[in-house]
Amino acid sequence: MKMRKLGQELSVSAIGLGCMGMSHAYGGQDEQDSIKTLHRAVEIGVNFFDTAEVYGPFVNEELVGKALKPHRNKVVIATKFGFRIDPTKSQTGAMSGLDSRPEHVREVAEASLKRLGVEVIDLLYQHRVDPEVPIEETVGAMAELVKEGKVRALGLSEAGADIIRRAHAVHPISALQSEYSLWTRDPEGEILDTCRELGIGFVPFSPLGRGFLTGKITSTEEFAENDMRRNLPRFEADNMAANRALVRLVEEMASDKGVTAAQLALAWVLAKGDFIVPIPGARRITHLEQNAAAADVTLTSDEVSKLDELLAPDKVAGARYSAQAMAWTPKR
Repeated sequence: MKMRKLGQELSVSAIGLGCMGMSHAYGGQDEQDSIKTLHRAVEIGVNFFDTAEVYGPFVNEELVGKALKPHRNKVVIATKFGFRIDPTKSQTGAMSGLDSRPEHVREVAEASLKRLGVEVIDLLYQHRVDPEVPIEETVGAMAELVKEGKVRALGLSEAGADIIRRAHAVHPISALQSEYSLWTRDPEGEILDTCRELGIGFVPFSPLGRGFLTGKITSTEEFAENDMRRNLPRFEADNMAANRALVRLVEEMASDKGVTAAQLALAWVLAKGDFIVPIPGARRITHLEQNAAAADVTLTSDEVSKLDELLAPDKVAGARYSAQAMAWTPKR
């Protein structure tokens, strides 16, 4: 597996593994199956694993910690904080708002350390920017955890360029995690330029469009009842039909190149910069292995440009989130 850097602190596999779907949002799966997938990831050279306290809530951190305990010295574990969580509720209903107060930062970091069963969190992200708390205060509290040896590196998620710069002035930010894929291009321009300038790694979540860019999803009826995609605008019937036509073009191009649509989509993300490390989710080992193999797929500049045009932002139907979720995603 090829390696890439996130900031100055972290050396990670060029493709990581987003673990959310094993416990949260997409219906989850049997714990033993998840553990097998996580172990296989380590075997094939994936060393970067992403979780968050809100996934479950809490249970995804416990799963990741349990599965990776035998491999702790080989892996980089990232987790995230930033929501008020009602532990009596599950899935997205557990999130009741944002909370990045300094005292809360410490509380959740201590709790995440226990759930993960580790002495240090390799990468701690603020999950969403809290408009009620100056970013300097939040990152200041995160930096204290670094000084105490409880966290190795700091990250932000879905932050704009000004927030990134202000945060980076308090303590070096190693990674920015935001949604980025062929059908979500929001970070292009100022966000990616800022990361490149400041030496900050960029970690795209949902680089496969929540599975849609694989070409395998044709109807929401195949989703579990608690799958969040049932409520996402891009998966509504009319929007899905329009977007499916776009993905067929990606499938045709992938077939000509001798790769899967998923591999082509991931190779496109990787081609956007050597500081970019996508974290596609995978519950099945076959999907994990196919995704990891995308690190060896090379695209020409003409192929990248063609994909840019095939799924240009004005061609994609539907918003990426519901109105409520977008309210927690600050405008950049």
